[in-house]
Amino acid sequence: MKKIKSVVLIIMLAVTLTVLSGCAENTSNQVNKPNNTINKSANNASNNTSNQIDISKINFVGQAEKQVANPNKGETIAIMHIKDYGDIKIKFFKDIAPKAVENFVKLSQNGYYNGVTFHRVINDFMIQGGDPTATGRGGESVWGSPFQDEFDISLVPYRGALCMANSGSNTNGSQFFIEQAKYDEATYKALVNSEYPENLLEAYKKYGGSMHLFYRHTVFGQVIEGMDIVDKIAECKTDENDKPVNNVVIESIDITEY
Repeated sequence: MKKIKSVVLIIMLAVTLTVLSGCAENTSNQVNKPNNTINKSANNASNNTSNQIDISKINFVGQAEKQVANPNKGETIAIMHIKDYGDIKIKFFKDIAPKAVENFVKLSQNGYYNGVTFHRVINDFMIQGGDPTATGRGGESVWGSPFQDEFDISLVPYRGALCMANSGSNTNGSQFFIEQAKYDEATYKALVNSEYPENLLEAYKKYGGSMHLFYRHTVFGQVIEGMDIVDKIAECKTDENDKPVNNVVIESIDITEY
């Protein structure tokens, strides 16, 4: 089963870092060679070379260490209470993704996520929730309309990353997912064959995740406790649409200080 899912992830990697420059998705089962440069952030999306960064020179491992580190005392965190499973504690990156953090925090405080299920679960990939209709097509932001992506070179969808789910560029609403994928040798080989930069490969080997989602989904938080709960949810039995056969329910989300 794990081998089959590794192949699935390789196919998913057809959408690679080429999307960082706005290229269309490639529907083949080959992993594309990534571009060497990307824009510093979603708000710096011009082609001006002053806004470009050579990804081969980024210290992804060093940045990843900061991403997964515990927050400072007094920082805002979320405690997600999952019925029959346990708690997941999450820190936020409000300085980098302020809109996404504000949206999630306010929706949580308003009780929007209370009783909402994880409607899409794929083991060795991610768990997705935040849609009150449980269809994957519902939900809205705290402002009632979609908001822009907030990409940043310092945040990558490593294992445990809290990311905005979307249906395309700048279509963020209430849906989110928690990255669950661990390091996978077959996926690593696919990335090597696609000539991914060694510095990003090194970070992937250490922190796992889904490199093909980098700069496609806003990373605005990171699990600091409860990845065992995420793994248990990811292992639940699902139907042909990846929906848990038995509902996995978010009872509530507390916003508090670390």
